Amino acid sequence: MKRYALIALLSVLAACEQAQQPSASNQPQSTVEVKSQVQTLSLQSLSSGLATQENAALKQAFAQKQSHVWLEGSGIVKKLLPDDNKGSRHQRFLVSVSPEQTLLFAHNIDLALRADLNVGDQVMFRGEYIYNPKGGIMHWTHHDPHGKHGGWIKVNGQTYE
Repeated sequence: MKRYALIALLSVLAACEQAQQPSASNQPQSTVEVKSQVQTLSLQSLSSGLATQENAALKQAFAQKQSHVWLEGSGIVKKLLPDDNKGSRHQRFLVSVSPEQTLLFAHNIDLALRADLNVGDQVMFRGEYIYNPKGGIMHWTHHDPHGKHGGWIKVNGQTYE
């Protein structure tokens, strides 16, 4: 009789322990848990299929502090900045790709035409992403004179490459 009582007690304790463990369903997660899950995703698979879908690859590259990643995305021009005229000339502007992330664009206007854009314009783009804590930098948004990579900016029906 004592043996059955002990088995029953252990079964009840095991059931209570399982009930206290969080399930993998839609339970809230801590920031640490979410961040560690994001870091295990494959950037390559996202950049090939979901890059323009809500800028998933850009958000992931930012979260993982990745650099030198070729990505496509879209966003809204937030600010036009003065050109960078040191060395190769670059048109500079800020694009918001999500509420949490803004990109600095450095578009080489020695290799491509200046993009005709205004604050509030919707832009699509392809280029090389470089991480920084403010959101990142997009460059190589133009053709590659060596033919290896090619980027572009699309705004108001015009493509600049």
